[in-house]
Amino acid sequence: MGAIARTALLFAFMFGLFVVIGWAVGFFFMNDWLSGMVFFLVLAGAFNLIAYFYSSKIVLWSYKAKIVDERTSPRLYRIVQQVAFKANLPMPKVAIVPTETPNAFATGRNPKNAVVAATEGILKTLSDEELEGVLAHEMAHVKDRDILVMTIAATLAGAISFAARYLWFGSMFGGGRRDNGAGWLIIIVAITAPLAALLIQLAISRSREYKADEEGALIIGRPLSLARALEKLEAANRRKPIQQGNPASSSLWIVNPFGATGFTRIFSTHPPMAERVKRLKLMAGKMGQF
Repeated sequence: MGAIARTALLFAFMFGLFVVIGWAVGFFFMNDWLSGMVFFLVLAGAFNLIAYFYSSKIVLWSYKAKIVDERTSPRLYRIVQQVAFKANLPMPKVAIVPTETPNAFATGRNPKNAVVAATEGILKTLSDEELEGVLAHEMAHVKDRDILVMTIAATLAGAISFAARYLWFGSMFGGGRRDNGAGWLIIIVAITAPLAALLIQLAISRSREYKADEEGALIIGRPLSLARALEKLEAANRRKPIQQGNPASSSLWIVNPFGATGFTRIFSTHPPMAERVKRLKLMAGKMGQF
């Protein structure tokens, strides 16, 4: 199954979950299941619409990223320019994050408003070919409008969480219909629905990472350059996780900058690094590169 089909299927599951919990809110507390669904979807959508238009400014500010040009950062600007040309995309803004932890991310609601950011550490850690692979991965996110995809996922997950909280507090304070054991049903749904929505949202994020790896490798024509870069970045971020920013933004980075290990990997926004590297090496083999 392709990445697009997997993402569509995951969205279908999330929307189905939203329908169920929206029905529960409407039926038990509003006497109208449709009203419950619409109310929480609109509320979550309003929050995420604001995030969609202003998230890039918020993220750049939170990591103290500075916009640079060809004069102030010639190497990074030149490589981003080359990748944008190969990907047939507009030249994005380029930024540098002042941290020695090697990593990179892209943000912006569409290709015309994109920003590609790299840390000071990644410029010291990777060769030009490896850095080109990383930046091609980020430009693939821009090309596929993954910020929009993940905003939609966040909207649905947020609507489910809002509705679940409403269910929980309503059941705690005795509101709504609670006959015939409905109280237990409400509690079960209120606890499990947000967790399920989170897991689906994470699965969508992982699916987009695999797709960006594949498209980034195709943009530069060298899957092994990206594979080597990912291995270096994974090791470096485990040794020295980033000390600034919010873990909620970890999905933006090409590797998790907060050093997720053990049980926390279950809730990781990124797929296992070994599997990412394996897929890239298989791509290289099919292209006759060893």
